[in-house]
Amino acid sequence: MNPLVLGIVIYSVMIVGVGLAAARLNRTLDDYLLADRKLGAWVAAFSERASGESAWLLIGLPGLAFASGLGTVWVGVGCCCGIAFSWLMVARRLREETHRYAALTLADYFAARHRDRGHALRITATVIILFFFTFYVAAQFLAAGKVLNFYLGITPVQGMLVGAVLVAFYTAAGGLLAVAWTDLIQGILMLATLALLPLAVLGELGGPAALHGKLAALGGSYLHAAPGPTGWLATSGVLGSLAIGLGYMGQPHLVLRFMAITSPDAVRKGAFIAVGWALIAFFGAILLGLVGLAWFGPAALGEGRLIADQEQLMPLMARTFMPEWIAVVMICGALAAMMSTADSQLLASASAISEDIYRRLINPRAPQKTLVALGRWATLGVGAVGFVLAWTADTFVYNMVLYAWAGLGASFGPPLLLSLRWRRTSRAGVLAGLVTGTVVVVVWYNVPVLRGNLYEMIPGFFASLAATVALSLWRPDIPAIDDTDSDGYQGRSP
Repeated sequence: MNPLVLGIVIYSVMIVGVGLAAARLNRTLDDYLLADRKLGAWVAAFSERASGESAWLLIGLPGLAFASGLGTVWVGVGCCCGIAFSWLMVARRLREETHRYAALTLADYFAARHRDRGHALRITATVIILFFFTFYVAAQFLAAGKVLNFYLGITPVQGMLVGAVLVAFYTAAGGLLAVAWTDLIQGILMLATLALLPLAVLGELGGPAALHGKLAALGGSYLHAAPGPTGWLATSGVLGSLAIGLGYMGQPHLVLRFMAITSPDAVRKGAFIAVGWALIAFFGAILLGLVGLAWFGPAALGEGRLIADQEQLMPLMARTFMPEWIAVVMICGALAAMMSTADSQLLASASAISEDIYRRLINPRAPQKTLVALGRWATLGVGAVGFVLAWTADTFVYNMVLYAWAGLGASFGPPLLLSLRWRRTSRAGVLAGLVTGTVVVVVWYNVPVLRGNLYEMIPGFFASLAATVALSLWRPDIPAIDDTDSDGYQGRSP
């Protein structure tokens, strides 16, 4: 049997076992969606990081560094700063506030915080999540197809099907508890791959000086500090790379970990773990692309050459420089990167359907058993839609992820940050921020002249921020007297 096939089988059996074991513990929707808010700092931090840095970290980012050179380092700077900001400024407050309002989702929190009796916030947030997560989940399945196509020779569609079926099954079975514990394993695999593989190749090259010399000999812009050629394109490239970090606080599948961590006091420890993980992983991924470029050269890329596209670099390097059994572990790490994000996104989508639509809008008295079952079916349904989208996609994983990332980060980030940190944030402001961020990102992405000049996260995020502030000042919330609103939320409005 092919060693990779054996490795995937063993890995699959292990994570499916985790899913089945966790399924027995999911008796309520709170258990299924938030693991009863009992994730320890290590599990929460590794799960948040593994979910945040999907297949694009092992597949997309090394490929970008291979194609672009040193300027990719700004992506690492922006992302690490964004991760630190999200853990320090959002995590603890969100854990406290969602516990106070007994909120299971972001839409739950917004609705409770701003007494959304008309359900406009809940419906808008749910639609945004489901729209962008279909693209995001599709990107993860697309990555699985590329890796397995390169390494096993099966078609990309067959590879996508393997990844989709596996992720959908254990996520549907085990909920957040299964997702978090499998993420811990997947996060360790991802970190080991990004720490060891680039250092092994750097040693083969002869060290940093040899790497610099080989990149300089290639000519072009590989050693330029900016990702664009000159002028505005260079500035725009740096700004766009840094702006990726703005998206972390607005990703529903990541902030779920903040809501599920065992206590607010565990957040500080989790922050140190998460930022340390990010520093190693991001700069390891960038170094992986640079040493791959120095070793193979740009001529390795193209039809009929070593790799058909830049995002197959990581499996090529694992197979070339590592003993077979270690290469198998690293390829499983690439699949783990896909799984660790896809499972969280499927779960967040399921929560939007089962909690925000069905229980809050259709059947408030639904029994817990029905809600858990609906969550599982919703997971499978969103997975099926994501697979179909991946099947028809003709783009890089990196590009598809950046679009979904911008949409979620720009729409949710500013309203969430202000709701947690600015007492004057109002229902009208949050609604305006959600809609404005989404519309600006979608329009900007689909107009070529705009998309080519600036990453859509930047105009989307700041337009959402401005809209949230402006509408909050213009239409403030009416202070509440009663402690319990019509939806049954308890606790006084801030």
